[in-house]
Amino acid sequence: MGIDPLPPYFNISPDKAETDLPAPVTTRDLGALAQTCEQGRNDLAGRGLDETGNRKLRPFSTWEITKYLIPVAPAHFRRVLRQNPDLPQGTSETDGGAKWFTLDEVLRLRAHFGQEGSKSKEYVPYRPAGQPAKVVAVANFKGGVGKTSTCAHLAMSAALDGYKVLVIDLDSQGSMTSIFGRQVQDEWGTVFPLLARHYAEHLRVENQRRLDRGDDPLPLDETLTEALDVSPQDIITKTHWPNIDLIGAQLNLYWSEFQIPVWRMAARSWKLWDALSEALESGGVLDQYDLVFLDTPPALGYLTINGLAAADILLVPVGASFVEFDSTGRFFDMLHATFSSIEEGENIAARALGRDELAFEWDAVQAIVTRFDASQQMEMASLMQSYMGRTLSPFRQDFTALIGQAGESVNGIYEADYRDFNRDTYARGRATFDETYAAFKRLLYGVWRRDERAADTGKTQTAAE
Repeated sequence: MGIDPLPPYFNISPDKAETDLPAPVTTRDLGALAQTCEQGRNDLAGRGLDETGNRKLRPFSTWEITKYLIPVAPAHFRRVLRQNPDLPQGTSETDGGAKWFTLDEVLRLRAHFGQEGSKSKEYVPYRPAGQPAKVVAVANFKGGVGKTSTCAHLAMSAALDGYKVLVIDLDSQGSMTSIFGRQVQDEWGTVFPLLARHYAEHLRVENQRRLDRGDDPLPLDETLTEALDVSPQDIITKTHWPNIDLIGAQLNLYWSEFQIPVWRMAARSWKLWDALSEALESGGVLDQYDLVFLDTPPALGYLTINGLAAADILLVPVGASFVEFDSTGRFFDMLHATFSSIEEGENIAARALGRDELAFEWDAVQAIVTRFDASQQMEMASLMQSYMGRTLSPFRQDFTALIGQAGESVNGIYEADYRDFNRDTYARGRATFDETYAAFKRLLYGVWRRDERAADTGKTQTAAE
């Protein structure tokens, strides 16, 4: 009977370890490492580029369209195309092969079925008339819970469903920006100028008050002056998805975390938490899109506060483990402390002046278990459900092989071509994200319907008066 070998951390030779040790690292070495990673990032992100060097969304087959996108039988779908030669007819890679359609073509087909098809089927998703876009923030402190991927896949799900979507990357790491194949040159291509413009506009009003009182005005520097000429349309970029636009992020966006408190100290009356929401509203963004998704940094800084204050719906991805459950509880505790503190500070003055008090409110807050492994995490997930109740979605997003492979190829789940997989593998991998979107869509529909009923009630009361 042999003797079991010792664990690998015993009998390590200091001399051998010294021989294997590379030279000390300098700041110049860090720069070289950053350049190497940048080259690797560009090489990886470059996969799937078209002949112009831009990302290209793959086409969709008749099978996918009739199974996932437009609720119609394949035979009827083909019959409608034959009867309407002006509609997109798709292309075949081989004679007599399956027909494939771009997403632009799918959207045209969806619109046709929505107008001409059965009124009992949901060809076009629900969006009440007269209601603004809903802003959805995906946030948590804990890294590795699938925050960015969940946000991206919900945005892609909504786009496939026919909604017009804007994605805003508030994380200076720019992972969401990379998913959509974009790069931002500097902070002027991020949300930073929108926040700066909000402060500059406040400063102009405040300075007029100071002048009226005989006080010296606060300085409006070159950055703020330049920001006054920037609108959301100036920084919104197209993506390879025809109905998803993007405001991207890059490392310089982190400068906002230092600049915003400086502005706030100079003008204490500036409501920094309203900067993003008011920029989106005044810039017409909420009328141009159906949904705005915010990918927030994994920390409660000023960018996250802006994102959460702007949000109508807050989604919190969480893993089914004690550490992640504990971290998420602390996240909610810090949200409570932060926004309660803002309310308390603002309402002291509001009560003194007889004004309406500030009260933050979200249409819905829902946590989602992500990367779920039922064989190991079922008990923990059930315990979390018992504590969090309806705040935790009863649906749990499984981790599948498709998720891992899509991540390796810098694709979203819906960008993966099912021909690269076993079709059953694709269907299983996609199913867990379809269920995640379905849970979100039920939440969205409920919120929009509540708003619609409230608006109708308001109109009835106005008419009665």
